[in-house]
Amino acid sequence: MAERTSGWPAVRPEVVAEVVAGLSARLQKRLDGAAAKLAERPVTRCGDEWRVEVDEETALVLHAPGAVVADAAGVRCGCLLAPACVHRAAAVMLCPLAELADLAEEPEEPEEPEEPEEVAPTEAAPAPSEEPQERREPRESQKSQEAQPEAGPTPVEVAAARHLHRAGCAVLAAGVSGAGAVAQAELLRAAHRARLAGLYRPAAAAVVVVTRVRAARSGAPEHRLADLVAGLRELLDLTTALSTGSGPVAELRGTARQAYGEEGGLRLYGLFTEPVLTATHAGVVSWAVDAGGRLSTVAEVMPHGDAAAAAPQAVGAGNRTVRLGEAPLSHREFSRAGLAVQGATRSAAGRLGAGASVRAVRAAGAAWTAEPVAALWAEPAAAQVARALAAESLPYEGRPAGSDLLFLDVTLLGPAPVGPGGVPRLLARCEGGADGVDGGLVVGLCTGHEHPGLAFRANLALLATAPGLRLRVIGRLERSDRPELRLLAIGTPPEPSTAPEDPGLPSLAVPADRADRVNLGLERLQTADLQAADLQTTNLRTAAPTDAVPGFPVGLPSEAPYGPPVHVLGRRVEQAVTTGRHALAPSAATAAADGSLLRAAGLVTAADLLDALRAAAADRRRDVFGRVVPDDHDAFAGSWLAAASYTEELAAALCAAAWAGELAMDRHRGEV
Repeated sequence: MAERTSGWPAVRPEVVAEVVAGLSARLQKRLDGAAAKLAERPVTRCGDEWRVEVDEETALVLHAPGAVVADAAGVRCGCLLAPACVHRAAAVMLCPLAELADLAEEPEEPEEPEEPEEVAPTEAAPAPSEEPQERREPRESQKSQEAQPEAGPTPVEVAAARHLHRAGCAVLAAGVSGAGAVAQAELLRAAHRARLAGLYRPAAAAVVVVTRVRAARSGAPEHRLADLVAGLRELLDLTTALSTGSGPVAELRGTARQAYGEEGGLRLYGLFTEPVLTATHAGVVSWAVDAGGRLSTVAEVMPHGDAAAAAPQAVGAGNRTVRLGEAPLSHREFSRAGLAVQGATRSAAGRLGAGASVRAVRAAGAAWTAEPVAALWAEPAAAQVARALAAESLPYEGRPAGSDLLFLDVTLLGPAPVGPGGVPRLLARCEGGADGVDGGLVVGLCTGHEHPGLAFRANLALLATAPGLRLRVIGRLERSDRPELRLLAIGTPPEPSTAPEDPGLPSLAVPADRADRVNLGLERLQTADLQAADLQTTNLRTAAPTDAVPGFPVGLPSEAPYGPPVHVLGRRVEQAVTTGRHALAPSAATAAADGSLLRAAGLVTAADLLDALRAAAADRRRDVFGRVVPDDHDAFAGSWLAAASYTEELAAALCAAAWAGELAMDRHRGEV
């Protein structure tokens, strides 16, 4: 029986490229408008088929086993122009891309390890050894480098990289407003060619760019301009390096899937579980630490065909059994318990394999205040931030698990207006911080995910009512020139050693079955979980910038007028992505003002990069009739990439300085 649905099935990128390429030039010009009209039509689902009534006589059917359209033949239309009709192309443009979700899902391992599956030519299969993988990898890589020097990219790879680079330059030059269905399909076609050539990492980066361009054009709530800028920067950086033959080729190529190495016996202690929510998939990822302090993950992520059901699916996945051996415990239980694993396998990124040879039994967990878990909080905050920032430059599949996570002990201060817009933000003081002004670094706490169907927002609002509450937290670094953290889990901190705790301050008192910790995305805090005489009534979501927040320290600046004007270059970089190349042609007075502001602040390189970016944007040749001659936008993309890379490095440096307390001290001196 067909049922109404609010979402479309996912579609593989090569299907989009194939269907759009089959349109005539006339229909390609109408594709964006046709997609907008089709988006207004109701969608029904019956099993593996999604059906849309285009009009009274025409029906469009998408066959999507597993909620993914894997072949162009799975998109059928009843109009006279099919299969070269605009309806099929409009449908695949509305479907979310499936590539990102495929990478997020845990792959199964072969049952017979003595016949390993074929891996990418640049990636060596791990050899069994009794020696731990962490110690044998450096020697293996060293032998490989001594035995045979790394070869450069092949002509086929160079051609595919250049094709992908040209398509990426075209999207950048057009901007979000101009990168319609045809430009997106061309980028996906180039990504498919790159993937066939073995350039897995650039192909995945191109799919990321298309996904984020779609989110920007549709006004999706998950759209973040900074993420789109980062995606374009990575794509152009990879294709430039491959086209010129510079950089480590194996790292630039990437791999089709992650390889797993044998780990033998592992004793795992559950840390926390967080929800995963994308345009096509939903589920959870559970984090654990072994006896040596290394972090690992176990995922339960499945496709979804309805956006309205995605959040409930993610929350419900927390109750599903962990796919690791035959241990009868759910992900929620694993976040507070432990596992004893035999025959364990683990990837370089920390994913635990779920092969047939893996055996696991339930074991006792460990409190966050006990070893080996407590060692995660022993590292200074500035050192943790440096580790997280360094990991951002690594390929996604090669980043160690938890490299972007921070483990801190904090005391909540309450909500206060922060930043130029005065947006209320829950602030906390990090114990053992480096800020010499106030005795502890002040950190802004954000939600782990903004989706209202998850518990993050409600939990953060409740925590905002309890200034003085001491917590042991796990969060993900939010890069900013102010210390910011996306909260994922909280727990009971160790008892203070210097002075007895004030009985009037609130404390975390969750039920015993939660083991003194809360997974903020899956479990809702109750008022009874915060033991206190009087909780403040200030609401984090509704507090005005001028509100006086009880319990918040007087004299702490809500925003800092002092600091380098890095936003001048950053805004032009983002402006190019949003509105395209033509937008970077302001008046001479505006250009001179931006340049003088940067040079006065000592950012001479930033001023030179901005001048070069504007010059490249305005460098358009014209024919004898005054018409702009189309070019490949390579020079403009090169100038934009240089400016974006500089902005990225400067932002990382400012983030590290903020967590080290250097910027806070400079601002305080300026106010004094």
